[in-house]
Amino acid sequence: MTVGCGVVVSGELLGYKLIGLRQAIDSLELEFAQTAADFARTDEYDEQGSTSPIDWIRHTCHMTSTSAAACLAVGKNLERLPESVQAVKSGEVGFAHLTVMARTLNAVPDRFQEGRLLEQARESSPGKFHYICRHFRHAADPKGYAAEQAEQVENRSLHLSMWEDGSYVLNGVLDAVGGAAVRTALEPLARKSGEDDTRERDRRLADALVELAEGSMPRAQIQVTSSVETLLGLAGAPAAEMDFALPISAKTVERFACDSGVTRVLLGSESTVIDVGRSKRTVSGPARRALEARDGHCRWPGCDRPAKWSAAHHVVHWIPWRIDRPLQPHPALPPASLDGSRRQVADRAKR
Repeated sequence: MTVGCGVVVSGELLGYKLIGLRQAIDSLELEFAQTAADFARTDEYDEQGSTSPIDWIRHTCHMTSTSAAACLAVGKNLERLPESVQAVKSGEVGFAHLTVMARTLNAVPDRFQEGRLLEQARESSPGKFHYICRHFRHAADPKGYAAEQAEQVENRSLHLSMWEDGSYVLNGVLDAVGGAAVRTALEPLARKSGEDDTRERDRRLADALVELAEGSMPRAQIQVTSSVETLLGLAGAPAAEMDFALPISAKTVERFACDSGVTRVLLGSESTVIDVGRSKRTVSGPARRALEARDGHCRWPGCDRPAKWSAAHHVVHWIPWRIDRPLQPHPALPPASLDGSRRQVADRAKR
């Protein structure tokens, strides 16, 4: 390859140069983070009319709010992450790993394990390490993790405004689980229909949303993967996995499992599949119709949502009851009731 004034440089040398440059940038990021933390302890940002140190850094240093907040989170925790800082200086991990480490420390300060996480950071990309730390946070503080997801639900919003020609503009925010559910429903409908389908992806997603709203497609199938420990809500259990989402809490899995199909998959010591059980819907069609006829509407105190808008939930939760008997014939299901309250996710997380 030819660069500069015609000098031929091999790809291998360019690769080494990139590694060296990245380590130098990470070293400067460490210095910037420390300086940002020192600056945040002063009143200079306030005297200059900024609402916070992050706002001042964002505007003055030409950064995004996310990047400025990440640097500040690292800078405030440098003294509490000595092994990780040294790993960045030696090039074992990057500043992006350190950002994830600092935010995990802020989330679970009393149960943080730097050595254990650093070993995994050395073996993982920053993106994969982010997922690993989410699982760690769930294992360390499942109630706090569930409460965060419940708070996201409370912050959902969707705004629709109509233009003069009758077309609509949509904008809003969905929580991680809700957004993943919507994407799961749209993705199959947004695929190209053939070689002659010249629609851009944005157009195909819009068409998919309309098609879904018109009710011409069956209910979306959402796949969630969870360990038995997570289903049972045992201490130290990791979070569950869901397509298009960050790891989800055990409380969310419990909510999904109340009216869904469950397939048991047993893995051997080397993660080989040794048994796959049959899936059975916990609330069958006839049972669902019986609930609608009996309850009439949501049974959550103070909620009057119609039966058709409500989910079926077991009065006696079925997860521990079923896991204890995975290989036995499935007897009658535990008593159930309709629950469609918008508050159910947040209220259950608090419990």
